[in-house]
Amino acid sequence: MRLDSEPSSTNPSSRPFSNGTSLSPLHKAALSNSANGNSQSHAATNGSSSSHSSHSLSTHLRPSRPDYFGHDREEVARILIQSLIDLGYHDAAGALSQESGYQLESPSVAAFRSAVLRGQWADAEELLFGETPNDRGGVNIRNLKSGTESGLVLAEGANANEMLFLMRQQKFLEFLEERDLGRALGVLRTELTPLNQDVAKLHALSSLLMCHSAEDLKVQANWDGAAGHSRRVVLSELSKSISPSVMIPEHRLAVLLHQVKQNQISSCLYHNTASSPSLYTDHFCDRSQFPLKTVLELRKHSDEVWYLQFSHDGKRLASTSRDSTIIIYDTETFEVVRTLSEHSGWVAYVAWSPDCSKLISCSHDKKAKLWDMHSGDCITIDHHTEPVSSCSWAPDGLTFVTGSMDKQMCAWNLSGNLLYTWKGYRINDCVISPDGRRLICVSTEKRIHVYNYLTREEEYNVQLKVDLTCLNISQDSRYMLVNMSDNEIQLLDIETADIVRRFMGQKQGHYVIRSAFGGASENFVISGSEDSRIYIWHKDNGTLVETLEGHSGCVNSVAWNPKDPCMFASAGDDHVVR
Repeated sequence: MRLDSEPSSTNPSSRPFSNGTSLSPLHKAALSNSANGNSQSHAATNGSSSSHSSHSLSTHLRPSRPDYFGHDREEVARILIQSLIDLGYHDAAGALSQESGYQLESPSVAAFRSAVLRGQWADAEELLFGETPNDRGGVNIRNLKSGTESGLVLAEGANANEMLFLMRQQKFLEFLEERDLGRALGVLRTELTPLNQDVAKLHALSSLLMCHSAEDLKVQANWDGAAGHSRRVVLSELSKSISPSVMIPEHRLAVLLHQVKQNQISSCLYHNTASSPSLYTDHFCDRSQFPLKTVLELRKHSDEVWYLQFSHDGKRLASTSRDSTIIIYDTETFEVVRTLSEHSGWVAYVAWSPDCSKLISCSHDKKAKLWDMHSGDCITIDHHTEPVSSCSWAPDGLTFVTGSMDKQMCAWNLSGNLLYTWKGYRINDCVISPDGRRLICVSTEKRIHVYNYLTREEEYNVQLKVDLTCLNISQDSRYMLVNMSDNEIQLLDIETADIVRRFMGQKQGHYVIRSAFGGASENFVISGSEDSRIYIWHKDNGTLVETLEGHSGCVNSVAWNPKDPCMFASAGDDHVVR
């Protein structure tokens, strides 16, 4: 199809554990040796002993030991202690601590953890900062980086007032939960407001004073109460601003192991499985397991095949053609399930509903049709005055959007009633993000427009120098994939519009060529091309993995089966689906 649309050719343990949940036996033991609420007895250390003096003494007496294969022995031992607690092996963690001479964390850190989890907010502030708030409600930051008699050592770039806001917000919500409105109002006025943080957040908090009950509060604030996980969440967020040498980040070993696996997956050119690699061996995927050969050719269309898409359950494949038909195949047998031939013009696009029970089709006859895939009945959207180029479903399956060359994008309900119209641009493609937050379109004016789908407002737009023909959004709603007419595909961060990666090699200049995410966990980017080939890149590193001979003539569209990482399909000008 020509660019101008004219005719042409984890869960580590169920038991509470360290760094963000509850007190382990090791933490309780540390607490029993510390004065309750006395900040002067909680001078911050590096977390490996109970005080500066005891740390110096133990370091002096402990014989020097070699590093652990190039890694710091103390760091390794403390991370292992944390991991044993995560796994529920508390006795083993205690034994390792005793034998190694290293503590998971200092008594001051354990006391701070206890104060947060028990809702003792004045104690928590004093233990964290080593002094009481100033007249403005904040803290006087003097030695927070060194930790000398002034609380725990903060991480580089930590914002003390943001940390105070987090704790005082929790205190405010807990007073509201207890229906102690006077004390809650006092916290809002004298403790939260002077911190000069997010004004919109303060307004939102003040509106919670109007809640009629604790349950209403929890719903309005999206908060599960003092007895829920909220204090653990606060502790987890606070820990990110405390020096990691003092308070080891949560699940540190699990995070490191995840990074190792991700690095191996990123380095594995043919990784195409959703299963997690084993830790026992280095990961490797054999090329022979990758879909490289055509196993079937479907020749049911009588003209160019322009688009195809698998249903979300992977059981159906829909293809559209210049012959004005839509053909639905069963992906087990690839027998034709249904042929839809009610359009009077070329069919350019289809989209399956989230539950796969409905299908929208878009045609050059200026109509879109909403099909019931069980009965074959359809509702015709006869609103647009130019070809309908694309469509997309909201994730709840209750609304959908159509884009047209008549400079309109329209939102519809399942009855075919118009809900909203965005005007001003000839639309080449449009997609609603899987999380339902955004509607993104590319126009013939070489511009990307990003809208908030809930508020209908435009968030931003990006002007480019080349024609934009195709748009996809990743399943995590973080990235958009844009085909461009200068032989390039770009992966862009949706939040920032920054280019994350470029994919080069395919040929595109005169026709609409479509690409897609594909493979297990969307590890690949696949695209058709004007040179009759199919191009596959590794999404994480941009490496061209394979170039496959596809069709005679343009390969217009490609689609990867979302439930079978070893199956993808392509559509070509040669009337064939492969």
